[in-house]
Amino acid sequence: MKPGLNLTTEGAQFAVFSKDPAAIDFCIFDARREERVRLEREGDWHVSEIAGLKEGTRYGLRSHSLDPSKLLLDPYAVQIDAPFLFNESLAMFGVDTAELVPKAIAVKPLSSLPLRTLHPPNVIYELQVRSFTKLHPEIPEADRGTIRALQHPAVISHLKKLGVDTIELMPITAWISERHLAKIGLSNAWGYNPVSFFAVEPKLAPGGISEVRNTVDVLHQHGFNVILDMVFNHSGEGDESGPILSFRGLDHQSYYAHSHGQLINDTGCGNTLALNREPMLSLVIASLRHWVLQAGIDGFRFDLATVMGRMEQGFDAASPLLTAIETDDVLSSRIMIAEPWDIGPGGYQLGQFPKRWFEWNDKFRDDTRRFWRGDNFSANAMATRLGGSSDVFSDKGKSSKSVNFVAA
Repeated sequence: MKPGLNLTTEGAQFAVFSKDPAAIDFCIFDARREERVRLEREGDWHVSEIAGLKEGTRYGLRSHSLDPSKLLLDPYAVQIDAPFLFNESLAMFGVDTAELVPKAIAVKPLSSLPLRTLHPPNVIYELQVRSFTKLHPEIPEADRGTIRALQHPAVISHLKKLGVDTIELMPITAWISERHLAKIGLSNAWGYNPVSFFAVEPKLAPGGISEVRNTVDVLHQHGFNVILDMVFNHSGEGDESGPILSFRGLDHQSYYAHSHGQLINDTGCGNTLALNREPMLSLVIASLRHWVLQAGIDGFRFDLATVMGRMEQGFDAASPLLTAIETDDVLSSRIMIAEPWDIGPGGYQLGQFPKRWFEWNDKFRDDTRRFWRGDNFSANAMATRLGGSSDVFSDKGKSSKSVNFVAA
């Protein structure tokens, strides 16, 4: 049985991973009540065939492991009915959160798109969807701040004028604000605190994945590559005191990396996803394939990408996840860009990713700034940076895959 919810002619099939021995309930919501269906255990999976479940049904999960009062998001949900909003109750044991947590929506997948022939990125524009168009006077007010606004001729004209050929959308999957922001009346605007890796943030795309797909198609017609900035290093559940939203409630030992019973924090965000083993490995591959085949995305930039190669002995470019990406029939031909560091031991890995991968090059940033300021810095060193940083990449057997940036 496939992970997540899959509609059938009779209803739906559902499966979720959890090694925890506790029971898991599939919770169906309508306007009046919550109906619970106890999932059956098959090895490390909890499964059910739910007769009569229709497209558009709103649902969630409850696990009897950590705290059954917490409504949990299906890790494979592809659409949710509202944004995540931080509330202290999300982390309080025994407090029911059904009124606070967005519900997943049962939807049928779109037809799979063919793989485009890609051109290598030349000028990449890192674009924050909401702020890029929120105040634009030429864009219809209803579209401002959404992915749909990127279809507007004024946006396309501006990007072409700058010489951009690759648009990198900062995170668009559903996220939640960190609790320290909520306490001072602020919210996370950039999206680097994800709860879902499949469901698009409703504020950015009220129409769901089809809205992303339509926008990407328009941008493709104008010659742009479109890539997504993905945050697979941590989730918005944070540290041990954080909200219980999905992975933590289902099986925190399997979904997160631990050492001596404590969460590993190689990200500075309170947790680190266990990407070198199941179930996270397969979930990440499924997420990437989802965005390529359902929305037409051309590739990905990975935030704190060293986490993707972390093994118990340290970073390994042949880790299970990086190997799975390189051998996948869809992903092996898409653009891959690493931010080649995290804050854990041995976290700086510039030049160490698989040969075809592009990498953010902070040496270009630092040396360009030194040269511009007139520091005691040679023109020869600057030439090395402009020439592709052979000192970083050539001795690793890589042709230059440097993504040269000055600020981010």
